[in-house]
Amino acid sequence: MAAGKASLVALGLQFCVKNKLLLSSALPGIVSCIKRGLATGVLSQTADVPSATTSPSGSFSGPLEHYDSLIRDGQLREDLQQRAALEKLDQMQKDLRGYSNDHSTLFSKFFSKRKPPKGYYIYGDVGTGKTMVIDMFYDHVETVKKKRVHFHGFMLDVHKRIHRLKQSLPKRKVGKMAKAYDPIAPVAEEISEEACLLCFDEFQVTDIADAMILKQLFENLFLNGVVVVATSNRPPDDLYKNGLQRVNFVPFISVLKEYCQTLRLDSGIDYRRRNRPAAGKLFYLSSEPDVDAILDKLFDEMAFKQNDITRPRSLKVHGRILTLAKACGTIADCTFEELCDRPVGASDYLEISAVFDTVFIRNIPLLTLNKKTQARRFITLIDALYEHKVRVVLQAEAPLDELFVHEHHDHHDHHDTHVLLDDLGISRDAGSSLAIFTGEEEVFAFQRTVSRLTEMQTEEYWVAGDRSSK
Repeated sequence: MAAGKASLVALGLQFCVKNKLLLSSALPGIVSCIKRGLATGVLSQTADVPSATTSPSGSFSGPLEHYDSLIRDGQLREDLQQRAALEKLDQMQKDLRGYSNDHSTLFSKFFSKRKPPKGYYIYGDVGTGKTMVIDMFYDHVETVKKKRVHFHGFMLDVHKRIHRLKQSLPKRKVGKMAKAYDPIAPVAEEISEEACLLCFDEFQVTDIADAMILKQLFENLFLNGVVVVATSNRPPDDLYKNGLQRVNFVPFISVLKEYCQTLRLDSGIDYRRRNRPAAGKLFYLSSEPDVDAILDKLFDEMAFKQNDITRPRSLKVHGRILTLAKACGTIADCTFEELCDRPVGASDYLEISAVFDTVFIRNIPLLTLNKKTQARRFITLIDALYEHKVRVVLQAEAPLDELFVHEHHDHHDHHDTHVLLDDLGISRDAGSSLAIFTGEEEVFAFQRTVSRLTEMQTEEYWVAGDRSSK
């Protein structure tokens, strides 16, 4: 177990009042948000630095009192749905006082006196304040064994732990069958030793490898006394909707509902898209005159302040080398093709987010269904950059709201789809509704991407992402 703990690195808590309409008077306090740490793992440290948004958490009895204070000070405008969610979380924060899932002996493991409180699964549309309320709750929970992670990063870490445990098994002798080994329960036990509270942001399931292990993983986490609070854009019953082999995933939903209460937070307002001071021109259309020269000049102006030269940069990601053609210090100048049109993924984007505080993304094309794979990578990229307050400068073929085009497949794409369905042994009628072929999941997720990119162009976000003084 200790090896598992030692192999991980910190993911600090950035507690920023986001997804909420902020008044200009709040800007000086808000932009000093704490920068999230980043690395190959996500569970090694608690994020115990107090929020810089206003007063430290010790100044308030809980998240609801903190929320009321922000409203009185004019930093937030009240939202009844946010208040309702915070009332529930405020009570849960009190219920968690003194709670621990430690089991010092085998006897105490099976006869623990204190039953863990039920967690919460909070869902609603993009930009309605889900991340803000979970961060506010997390900041006030009085335990050192708490972790706040992005769900995608958490699952990457789980798969790495599984791989590590499998690699540690003795080599199979020639001519002898290897004994079946299931690493899920040991991985869940490792995680439960590190945390009694897990807070997940953006709980979503799009990967079949994740979908197939979630029931067993979370059953074991819950049995080990881990309390889960999560946010998502989807209600529980819509998770992994139309996914491959979803029938094997559905039992997880029942487990989730058994251990977590469901809360809807959806006022119908995307606070990220309300009018807020812009950081200047950060989005360019490819059709604008001299756009390449303008972006070159902007990059050079930023690079001039760096203690480095403009050069290619190689990053090491899980033993692989990811090379970016143009970078200077903490600034990377990339193309869409470089970031999303080659076999890269979440771990690469997390490493980019760790190294750079500003990323140029040039030549973003229209994202049609023929580019579903590239669209998924772009969505994952923006999620990683947003989570770690990385600033972006974009050049695209169309405005943000028009980038994703939901159109019919062409003949070649139909042929590839039919070949894949035949290989999987799935009838074409059954396959026509699967999310991986319809683009439904991408359309849904891209709404979040547009909302986040809109916030990423604000002055508040841009200033908070500057790492030069940190």
